[in-house]
Order: sequence, then structure tokens, then C-alpha cells
Amino acid sequence: MSQNVGDTSKLDKILAEQREYIAKREGGYREKSLKMYPWICGRCTREFTRANLRELTVHHRDHDHGNNPADGSNWELLCVYCHDNEHSKFEDFVRYGGGGEKRREAATHNPFAGLKEALEKKN
Repeated sequence: MSQNVGDTSKLDKILAEQREYIAKREGGYREKSLKMYPWICGRCTREFTRANLRELTVHHRDHDHGNNPADGSNWELLCVYCHDNEHSKFEDFVRYGGGGEKRREAATHNPFAGLKEALEKKN
């Protein structure tokens, strides 16, 4: 039982350090971006208030969290859902590549061709 208490306190310490690191890192650009831009998701246009502002994130357009120009040109405010979706698209692009395949022609087969005539013959 005492081992679980030690593990829990160690985990709590690690989590506290991580939260402190994230708060310190985001403290600068998050506050600046929230002052610069309206509190609206750049993708789904959901509006935010102080009550739900924690769900609005700062997305780095070039995916480099160290690139924080003072004019905010690398930032975009996104809700947590759109932010997750944006990072998923980027991870898929990195993993599978993107846009390299050739354009395919549209399918020309019509599975219902001749259906009308067949139904008329039946009646």
C-alpha cells in the first residue's frame, strides 16, 4: 500500500511539473493571441466567452511551437475539436505523404442503366 502512495505522489509531481511547463510556455503567446484575435474558432466559427475560453486553443500554422512572431502571423485560434482534427491531418500527411497520387477519372458505370426499361417490360 505504501508503494502506491509513493507512486501517486511521484505521478502528481510529474503532472504538476508538466502543467507548470505548459503554462509557462503558453503564457506568452496564448495571452497575446487572445488579445489580438476575436474569440472565435478559425474553422467551425464557434464563439467563446470567458466561461468556455479554456476550450479555445492556439494553433501554430507551421506546427512549430517555437515560432511565435510578435505579429501573431503563425497563430490561429481553434476550438479543441478543430485543433485535434488539424493535427490529425498533419500527422496523416507526414505518415502517408500527400497529394502525390495522380488524379483519377470519375467512374462512368451506371448500375441502374436499363432499369426503367426492365421495369416497363415486367409490367
